[in-house]
Amino acid sequence: MHILSRSEEIILFAVLKLKDNAYGVTIRQCVIETTGYHWTVGAVYAPLHRLIKKGYLNPRKGDPVPERGGRSKVFYTITPEGKRAFLKIKKVSERILSHVTNQELKES
Repeated sequence: MHILSRSEEIILFAVLKLKDNAYGVTIRQCVIETTGYHWTVGAVYAPLHRLIKKGYLNPRKGDPVPERGGRSKVFYTITPEGKRAFLKIKKVSERILSHVTNQELKES
């Protein structure tokens, strides 16, 4: 099993959550809101490109829009392989966290 990096996992989550509105800007906004941390553009696009290479995301160009100087947005959809990878990492995370008690996590 290929284990996703944490950033890849977070990006997959954002694409799942955003459904048909998953493109660079909205993915970054979702990630920032979800994690509570600032993410640079590069911190979003690097894992996006890795996920495409792995076959977990499909990019598709939208229609050109005047607000973007005639450029198209690139929208991302999760593939069946991407969903399976996300479910696997979710199970691994749940398994790991089930072995940690709240007492162990308390600060001394």
